[in-house]
Amino acid sequence: MTAQTWRDLSGLSDVELAELIAVRDRDAVRIVTERNNQRLFRVAWSVLKEREEAEDVVQTTYMRGFEAIDSFAGRSSLSTWLTRIAINEALGRARSAERRRKRLDATSVIDLNEYRDRLMRGSMQGGKPDAEMARTQIRETMEAAIEQLPTEFRTTFVLREIEGMSVEETAALLDISPATVKTRCLRARRRLQELLAPELKSALTGSFPFAGADCNALTERVLADWCRTA
Repeated sequence: MTAQTWRDLSGLSDVELAELIAVRDRDAVRIVTERNNQRLFRVAWSVLKEREEAEDVVQTTYMRGFEAIDSFAGRSSLSTWLTRIAINEALGRARSAERRRKRLDATSVIDLNEYRDRLMRGSMQGGKPDAEMARTQIRETMEAAIEQLPTEFRTTFVLREIEGMSVEETAALLDISPATVKTRCLRARRRLQELLAPELKSALTGSFPFAGADCNALTERVLADWCRTA
């Protein structure tokens, strides 16, 4: 069986890609998901702090975004448009989880399903290969430190410092002022400085990896779901 080849759509505009997605073009879906998987995952994680939940948010974002792709007018980039959907989805889940926790706390009931799922996830985690172990440990240290930031600092920091978005883009996505973006990033950096040595900064852009097999698997799931009726 010969490997399937994909058309090169890299030169198309966001509006042109959106038009192809609207007719369930597999190559357009593939290029858009591959371009945005990492950013959407990082943003979702910054709100939820759960890797599996963040991955589910990414998939839901694509499904909702592609279903509404006709409403994309190109006033912002397709990446920004999808990121806004991901943030709203993640925040909605976080609010639902908080309400659920409050109900459980009020009745002192143990959420057995969540407890079981956590145990299963923990038992399925295998050992890491020796190759690049040092870099892996650095990434984990970075992630653990960022995870300790308050949610509003964490999401702003991820968008600005890890994703490299501008102050204006970040402000628009989070519906806050540019001044607030700068303040949150400053306070986030100050808190991180208490936890991290300066030499770890160079590893920042490699934090929260969502590439390789994980990235490809998510793309294939999105393709299967979205293009099923193609």
